[in-house]
Amino acid sequence: MRLSRLISFPRAPRGMALGFAAAAVVALAGCASVKPQGPSTSNAATEVTAQTSRSYQGRFAVQYSDQYGHQQNAYGNFSWQETGNTVTLQLRNPLGQTLAIVTSSPASATLELPNRAPLTADNVSTLMQNALGFTLPVEGLRYWLQPSPAPTSRAQTEKDPEQPSRLKQITQDGWTIDYLAYADAPATGVKRVNLSRAEPPLDIKLVLDR
Repeated sequence: MRLSRLISFPRAPRGMALGFAAAAVVALAGCASVKPQGPSTSNAATEVTAQTSRSYQGRFAVQYSDQYGHQQNAYGNFSWQETGNTVTLQLRNPLGQTLAIVTSSPASATLELPNRAPLTADNVSTLMQNALGFTLPVEGLRYWLQPSPAPTSRAQTEKDPEQPSRLKQITQDGWTIDYLAYADAPATGVKRVNLSRAEPPLDIKLVLDR
């Protein structure tokens, strides 16, 4: 069952808010993981248009299936810092406690969890999948948040019929990216975006507060 297209972010009880971090620790203890699938995250250096430094602040909600096929949910706040080809993504629970810090660069990917030694791999998707039970398409998001298709593979795009200068949807690398709202003038950019993948099932909802 997919999440609704509109999302609210209620304040969670402490136990629920910390559940995501606990799930990450369980995954690290050696549980089997679902093979990741999605945008190419080989961390090859790619050219991001114009601006070489970006930052976003916002909220996230993720719905995914664990290694046993059970539906799981995680939500909280995030911060995204992008400098050149390096992205640092910090995930926090609704209480503001850090759940994970992901750093992706052309050379490698690193995942930091509370009270754990940093984990390193050459692929950010594999790293997140093995440790957290799901993966955020970091390499694709570098472009999709602009919003623009990634130049590394073919994509289908759909314009907003009411405002043709804006994208309504991108389909790329097994992901469907739906742009639900843009910031009001004088601000610019994406305000709400949903990302979904059929196999393995994963739904991500982002609200960008800038």
